[in-house]
Amino acid sequence: MDLALPALANRFSVVTLAERRVPAWSRLLDWPAAGNGHVPVRARRLPDRNLLAARIDRAVLDADRAVLLVAEGAGCFAAAWWARLSPADYVGRVAGALFFEPGAKDEARFASPRVTLPFPSVVVGDREMRALADGWGSSVIDGDEGPLVRAQRAVQRFTAAVVEREVSRGERLWLGVVR
Repeated sequence: MDLALPALANRFSVVTLAERRVPAWSRLLDWPAAGNGHVPVRARRLPDRNLLAARIDRAVLDADRAVLLVAEGAGCFAAAWWARLSPADYVGRVAGALFFEPGAKDEARFASPRVTLPFPSVVVGDREMRALADGWGSSVIDGDEGPLVRAQRAVQRFTAAVVEREVSRGERLWLGVVR
C-alpha cells in the first residue's frame, strides 16, 4: 500500500510543530521535513508560550488550504493547548492532526485539561499514551509497530476522520437548506 503522504501534503497545508530541527517523522518517513509552515517549539516560560501561540496562529492563518498539524513531543501538547485557547475561527481552519510520540515529561509545560480536540487527530506512541489520546478524542496507533505500518495507519485514520467530518458538515448544510 502507498503511504499517500505526498497526496496529503498537496491537499492540506502542513504545519509542523517540533523542538528538534529534524523531527522523528522526517527521519522515519522522509516526510515532511518542515511542511508549508514550521513552528519551532521553544516554550520554557509563560512569555515563550504566548509567543508560540501567536506563531501557531500565524502559521494557520497564512495557510492557503485546510491545515494538517503534524507535531512531535512537546509540539503535541502545544497544539492541544493552542486548540483550547485560540479563537474558533482559527482552530476551525485545522482539518486534523498527527501527533508523534507525545512525551509525558512535556505535558506540564502546556497545562491544559484533557478535553476533546475540535478536529480529528491520531496519536502515534506507546501504550502509555492511550489515556492521553482518549482525553483528546484521538485515535491511537501503537508505537511498538514498525514505522512504515504506523505511518500507513496514521494516514488511513486521519483521512477517514476528515471524510467523516466533511460528510457531517455537508449533511448539516443540506438539512439547513431543506428546512
